[in-house]
Amino acid sequence: MIETQHAVSWWDEFEQNCERFDAASVAEALSDVIVPGIPSLLLRREAEIAADTVLRHLNRPGSTELAERATMATVRLATTVARLDERVIGDESGTAAAHALVHVLQGRFAAAAAAVEPTIGTGRLLRAFVSALRLESLGTTLALRLLNAGHSPAVAVRSSHALGRYSWWPAWLQEIVSERVLAGTLDNDTIAALKECAFAGLTPTQARMAKRLFNAEPQLVEATASRLENLGEHPAAIKLRRGDVATVAFAARLIPV
Repeated sequence: MIETQHAVSWWDEFEQNCERFDAASVAEALSDVIVPGIPSLLLRREAEIAADTVLRHLNRPGSTELAERATMATVRLATTVARLDERVIGDESGTAAAHALVHVLQGRFAAAAAAVEPTIGTGRLLRAFVSALRLESLGTTLALRLLNAGHSPAVAVRSSHALGRYSWWPAWLQEIVSERVLAGTLDNDTIAALKECAFAGLTPTQARMAKRLFNAEPQLVEATASRLENLGEHPAAIKLRRGDVATVAFAARLIPV
């Protein structure tokens, strides 16, 4: 799990590498985790009102009236926070979370995340940003696994978008995809072979054998290659022994149900 504090540029990679970054989603998620950290009840209430006003605008971006209200609410909150800072020297003003919320309301999500990460923690912020990527279920799971394994947001976002289209695959194929992405061993040949398995209509027993063949278990590979030879499929047996994943679906279908 990620524990290190990250720079603004690190958090910025989410939005920079996503074509459909959902500003309303991340703004709402960040507001939900930041607002409770505002110690002053009056300031927290003003922050809640400002966040609700901006979220209404983000969910209806075409409304000029809502845009104007959002701008006014943001300016009002920023002015209040600045006034409180002037009254107190140092960190005693208790406005750190409110400052971060102003970043959110102004669309500076990365700056907000970097500011509150030491107090809120990385995990909750990651979930907020990943939710804004609008990924399929496989993509969401994969993105979080990549990030928690130490990969950059740029890598996590691009990989998850590319592989999210395969969310309809059975769980055992999704597991192979995730494992190979994390290991950095997923290539085009493997994806093509996995697609073959997805369309092969394998039984549960055949699917378990296919997964083991993808993992290149020596005894199973040899036994399956020998079966292929006995069936006259010598070229396929040679390819399987060489580690050619393209033969996995074909070999698995020949395993008795």
